[in-house]
This record gives sequence, structure tokens and C-alpha cells, in this order.
Amino acid sequence: MSPRLLVFGAKGQVAQEIARVGPNLGFAPILLGRDQADLLTQDAGALIEQTAPDAVVNAAAYTAVDRAETEPAAAFRLNGEAPGEMARACRARSLPFVQISTDYVFDGTKAGPYLEDDVRAPLGVYGHSKAAGEEAVMAAGGDFAIVRTAWVYSVFGSNFVKTMLRLADQREEIGVVADQHGCPTWAQDVATASLLLARGLLEGKPICRGLFHAAGAGEASWAEFAAAIFSASRARGGPAARVKPITTAQFPTPTRRPANSRLAGDRLSAATGFRPPPWRDSLSACLTELLA
Repeated sequence: MSPRLLVFGAKGQVAQEIARVGPNLGFAPILLGRDQADLLTQDAGALIEQTAPDAVVNAAAYTAVDRAETEPAAAFRLNGEAPGEMARACRARSLPFVQISTDYVFDGTKAGPYLEDDVRAPLGVYGHSKAAGEEAVMAAGGDFAIVRTAWVYSVFGSNFVKTMLRLADQREEIGVVADQHGCPTWAQDVATASLLLARGLLEGKPICRGLFHAAGAGEASWAEFAAAIFSASRARGGPAARVKPITTAQFPTPTRRPANSRLAGDRLSAATGFRPPPWRDSLSACLTELLA
């Protein structure tokens, strides 16, 4: 019988990809969304006890980066306290636990790609709340893996790829920030990494415990990412627009974004044998489905 994998955050991009690829990797995913698990008001550990899974992945989060500045209590509850409750419950039951985290735990000032053990230095409430979640999971101990990712897109939900395609239906030219760099990442690749780490923990592999980065191979600016989206979309008969590179200063937001969101992923590859493909390849696969 396939191990039962409890996944929080049912409507999120990573959770929905886990639902798709989980059975192929030997899991029986059980997804809990806000209707079944309101993490703002319910104890996450009690929900784990009620479900009695074999492993847990937390893909739920408060992800409204700018709104977090005015709703810090909700952000810290969902991103900081709830993961700690999950991790402690999993440790008490000897269950593997995988927590999805973010590049926003870094300030983006490093010259090269970030390594897992680089010092966290978040810029805003969202980043601070996700860092608090990481700390809570590590403090709980047990068999855990924290998977940091960045610039996530998929056929599900709202994301940069879908926003660019929607805007291209309305405009001939779109201004896109060109002085922030990162690793565009297909949610399916994050799901695969998370499942492989969970499987490794179930099999008692210590190398699958700890901090990991799962991000598309290679790097781009947001403007380069947008240009690649439009090129691939145009080739499939989809919407496209010209990209006008702009600076971060020309597109102010309530929260400062890291100028460098690049994440090095050698540790994930060493632990699982999986390395997310070059981001242009994953983007091509996603757009083939999205524009079908």
C-alpha cells in the first residue's frame, strides 16, 4: 500500500502538482485546504493526528507579500507558528515532515547564488515570517526537510507566467523589472523534489534531512523571464508582447524584493539524484500544457 501523504495548502501550486505526480512516485496524497484546515484558527498538530498519515508536506502559506506588511499577525500565524505545530506533531509520531520555504528569507545582497547555510536576512514581514517557520521546524527536530524555492509558476493559480500572458492579450508592450535576478521554477519540479525528500526520510536516509534548495537551473531577470514566456507562447500561437526593461525603482512596491534570488541546488541533487531542469525547459513544458 502506498504511504499516505498529508499535504496542507490544497489550492496552492505546489500542492496541486504533488497531487498529480505523487502517485507516480509511490504516494497516496491527501490534500487539505482552508475548508478542511483553517490554519489561522485550528491547531495543525491536531489535524495531523486526526488524519494519521505516513508523512506530511506543508505547502500552505500566507503568500501575499505586500499585504503581509499590514497583516503581520496572520502572516506569522500561517508561516511561522503553524509549521512549528506540524513539525512538533510529526516528531512526536516519528513522521517525515517537509516544509516549503522561500528565497525571501535572504536579503538578496550576495554576489552569487545562495547556499542552504547562508545567513538568513529577510527584508519584510513575509520573509521574516517564513524565516520564523524555518526556525520553528528546525527547533522541533525529527525527520524534517525544508525546501526553499523561488519564482514559482504552474498551470494552477496565479503566477507571473499567467499574469504575463493575460497582460499580453491587452497590451503591445509591458514594462518588466530587469534588475532583480532569480531562478524561474516550475511548481512540478518543487513537488518532485519534496516527494523525493519525503520518500528518502521514510526510508531512513539521513542525507534527506535538513535544508535544501529546489529552483530551476540557470538564472534570469524578470524581464528575461517575460521575454522567454512570450517567445515560447508566440511559437505555440499564444499571446505575446514586447518587453520594456525597467528598474525596481520604476516599479515600487510596499515590500522590498531581493535583488538576487538565485538558489544553488547541489545539496538536493546529492540527496535525491534529482536536479530541476534548466528553467527554459520546464517553462516550455508548462506552456505546452497551459496553451493546449
